Amino acid sequence: MATVELTSQNFDEVVGGADVALVDFWAAWCGPCRMFGPIFERASAKHSDLVFAKVDTEAQPELAQAFSINSIPTLMVIRDKVVLYAEAGALPERALEDLIKQAREVDMDKVRAAMAADAAGDAAADQEDVQPHVH
Repeated sequence: MATVELTSQNFDEVVGGADVALVDFWAAWCGPCRMFGPIFERASAKHSDLVFAKVDTEAQPELAQAFSINSIPTLMVIRDKVVLYAEAGALPERALEDLIKQAREVDMDKVRAAMAADAAGDAAADQEDVQPHVH
């Protein structure tokens, strides 16, 4: 599958419909982004079952802001609508392949269970803050 250019209009459709999506936040003026681009494209050609998408941060500042992108390139791996990885910096080809392998192997049931436990812990902590303390 070819790399998809993401916009605020197609982001949910493209990424939300993917089992695994790799999203590259980049800009044309960014040297490391231009170096990472061909590596990302080769991985896209090699892993046609995954969605590879790019966000031009200059053309789509609202998407960059929504994901708190402060540095580019930033690579994000989203699986089943959960961000598993989000790091700035251009990855070498071997590291990108390793990251893809790891993303495929993640047990999403464990991830969702951990997220639910975190949410329950946060809710309990919030509840404690609301309760009056009687001495």
